[in-house]
Amino acid sequence: MNLEFARNQMLRQQIRAWEVLDDKVLDVLGTVPREQFVPGDYHDVAFADFEVPIGHGQQMLAPKVEGRVLQALKVECTDRVLEIGSGTGFLTACLARLSDTVLSIDIFADFVEAARPRLARLGIGNVEWLAADALTLERGAEFDVIAITGSMPVLDDRFVRMLRPNGRLFVVTGRAPVMEAQLITLHSANNWSRQSLFETVLTPLVNADTPIPFVL
Repeated sequence: MNLEFARNQMLRQQIRAWEVLDDKVLDVLGTVPREQFVPGDYHDVAFADFEVPIGHGQQMLAPKVEGRVLQALKVECTDRVLEIGSGTGFLTACLARLSDTVLSIDIFADFVEAARPRLARLGIGNVEWLAADALTLERGAEFDVIAITGSMPVLDDRFVRMLRPNGRLFVVTGRAPVMEAQLITLHSANNWSRQSLFETVLTPLVNADTPIPFVL
């Protein structure tokens, strides 16, 4: 595979085509080596418009979705970021390149242990890792940006409470076959707004409460 050709095709045909035009986002997606974060069996589709399986029933986000996440969050170099769902560490690496610090949490300890050295090999050292169920955490308002890489049936407002004023939260809510990607912005205490970004389907967070469907 010609890696640079495939990377450029990903940027042009998938990410830009999905209205990701922020130069900082395009640069980070073009320079963090995605092929180093994809399981070996899927190396040939590292740049495809495809959710790559990574184990435990989880998938990497498709490149165009990663682009929309990063663009919506408008990550600044002074931001403290919380990522829920480390996965292989690719989005973690992108967030770390754009921000001051990242706390990345995954319920699967083996994901954390595999992702940590991938970022270390790239010289990325501003990430703190935690193997835990994020849905059990209670933290104060300490993050400027929160990226949740799995879905939940409804927004858990504990994550809104973790935002600092002017903080931004990306989350996907709902149930298959239709889920909604949203940007939550906290303007001040108890005052936040919600922006619908696009429809998609993501694997639910492990242990996310799932409403029981009503059956006639």
